[in-house]
Amino acid sequence: MNFFADYNNLALIALAVVSGGLLAWPTISRGTSGKTVNPAAATQLINKRNAVVVDIREATEYAKGHLPQAKSAPLADLASRAASLAKDKSVPIIVVCQTGQRSGKGQAALKEAGYSEIYSLEGGLAAWQQAGLPVVK
Repeated sequence: MNFFADYNNLALIALAVVSGGLLAWPTISRGTSGKTVNPAAATQLINKRNAVVVDIREATEYAKGHLPQAKSAPLADLASRAASLAKDKSVPIIVVCQTGQRSGKGQAALKEAGYSEIYSLEGGLAAWQQAGLPVVK
């Protein structure tokens, strides 16, 4: 009981709780909008299940380099372009941005458009490149 009565210890406990919350924030803020895949799992989806890759970065970012066969659909235009991304709405979709931070919003927009299997590329294009996988310019 004396441990919790000491103000120094309370400050340390509060600091631990706040830092833990900040570490968990990216996962919490992503919500339940969809699943994530690492670059290796993404290549499996692309090769074995013909997953459609949707790059939600701006056109200028897309032009600097993107995944092979990725379709450009900037996040701002995604809702209006969602219907034309894949003929079959049950086909897997992999949403790609630069670092994986914007993908959750893209997943939500595609889910709203009726797609059933939507993944976000963990770490985005940066992780893809770090894994040594090909990028098209």
